[in-house]
Amino acid sequence: MRRATLVLIFLAAALLLARPALAQAETRVLVLTANGVVTPAMRDYILRGIEVADQQGYDLLVLQLNTPGGGIGTMTEIVAAMRQSRVPIVVYVTPRGAMAGSAGTLITLAGHAAAMAPETIIGAASPIDASGQDLGATAQKKEMEALTALVRTLAARRSPQAVDLAEATITQAQAVSASEALEAGLVDFSAAGLTDLLKQLDGYTVTVADQEMTLATAHTRADALPMTFIEQLLAILVNPNISFLLLTIGVQAILIELSSPGGWVAGFIGAVALALAGYGLGVLPVNWFGALFMLIAFVLFVLDIKAPTHGALTAAGIGAFIVGALVLFNSPNVPQFQRVSIPLVIATGLTVGASFALLVGIGLRAQKAPVQSGSETLLGATGVARGEINPHGQAQVRGELWSVELADEAGGAIQPGEKVTVVAVQGIRLKVRRNAQSR
Repeated sequence: MRRATLVLIFLAAALLLARPALAQAETRVLVLTANGVVTPAMRDYILRGIEVADQQGYDLLVLQLNTPGGGIGTMTEIVAAMRQSRVPIVVYVTPRGAMAGSAGTLITLAGHAAAMAPETIIGAASPIDASGQDLGATAQKKEMEALTALVRTLAARRSPQAVDLAEATITQAQAVSASEALEAGLVDFSAAGLTDLLKQLDGYTVTVADQEMTLATAHTRADALPMTFIEQLLAILVNPNISFLLLTIGVQAILIELSSPGGWVAGFIGAVALALAGYGLGVLPVNWFGALFMLIAFVLFVLDIKAPTHGALTAAGIGAFIVGALVLFNSPNVPQFQRVSIPLVIATGLTVGASFALLVGIGLRAQKAPVQSGSETLLGATGVARGEINPHGQAQVRGELWSVELADEAGGAIQPGEKVTVVAVQGIRLKVRRNAQSR
């Protein structure tokens, strides 16, 4: 009996000592989610995630990626940081319907392992220049050779078929589905979700910093690392529709401030909007020639206010505004995901034009309206004599008592209570004559 008790105590102690060991065996996974165009904001987010994973001792970093592509320079920085990571990185193209297009293709291949969800695609990575145009013959050859060499390096551990396919995404802009990429060996796994991916990664060997590591993901604790507010804001600003609206609001607010100096609200809003738009325009592939048309449009709007042409200049301004916006954002060969919405441009142009037309209409009505203040408003006014006017006296005109003088003494003195009409204003004295109706 005593022996059995000792055995139970020993087993209980062994279990208690084993618990920390089991807890230590749990794999810590940091999960990043990068959606949208490859921009400096996405780059900063991924680099921050790599740093957090390293400093906080994570065993694995999973980058959930969904991007149509982006700038070559930004992509190269992301790839370099991923290859230098001391924490294994798995790039997972997800969710269903997502893509790793253009620059996203090389980011996927830069991972120590790559996976795709069903119904996703990868490829179409031919280079274009910063303005969205096809590169010139010499520049294109140089860029193509550089990217092809990079993709060969990233796919070197894969099968010859995978390397050929990786090169074809650059040289022929080829794109393939998840199943085709898996069959060719371009990616390592096809997973229906993060849980499924982690299950498949258990026991998989990766090479990190020239050292082989076997992943143990049977028991994991996944922690999500969301984007910061600033990263989210910067990611939003590279949306061409947002940049276009900010540019329009900024210019219009500045014009309002210049036309009505003394306030600060419109000027402040305009300056902030233009600063935010400037960030987006600095990242997006834009044709700055279009900005000239938009500037001409606003000049025409202002001219129509200063010298009304019954809407002719406003109509021309609307046309110049729409053309300018489309040239600025939608030049030929700019990827579809970096183009501004044409209906949005037309609607905004009409709205801006209508607002300026409204200002023109208000200005015209103000010019035609009778004067409502000043001595000129007294001409033709009717009053009542407050005492005899012969030739001087006083009269009540528009609720005020005025010193008056007869303009025509031939008609004789005006008696108290008689109506008079103002025919002239001389300083603080009015010239009046007897009102014909008072006779």
